Amino acid sequence: MAGMKKAKSGKHRSAAKGKGAPKNVTEYLARVPEPARGTLNKIRAAIRSAAPPGTTEVISYGIPAFKHTGVLIWFAAFSNHCSLFPTAAVIEKFRKEVKGFTTSKGTIQFPTDKPLPAALVKKMVKARVAQLESKKRR
Repeated sequence: MAGMKKAKSGKHRSAAKGKGAPKNVTEYLARVPEPARGTLNKIRAAIRSAAPPGTTEVISYGIPAFKHTGVLIWFAAFSNHCSLFPTAAVIEKFRKEVKGFTTSKGTIQFPTDKPLPAALVKKMVKARVAQLESKKRR
């Protein structure tokens, strides 16, 4: 494969390899290897079922996201884990429920073959919607 640029190491590279940034979430997921793809599809379905009508799927910062009045939540696959980015405030709110997972400020990491519980994802989406709604009303 001539002309392939080497990816800079040390950077968190999304597992969705391919030419350029994916145009949409379906394209992003098509590039993600199993078992992460199946795991993210479960996360995607859980988010979709809890998101308000009119929510759209977008690629934001190069990864899948759901957008309502603003971006509700992001999700992505990496080489050895998957991540959900529900914002720091939402993680704080569900601190007890996410105890068993690796978390950082705005991120919850989980194994590529073990999605977060759908019920938890749905609760986070609803909390995030409420957060955006209250911001809008100010």
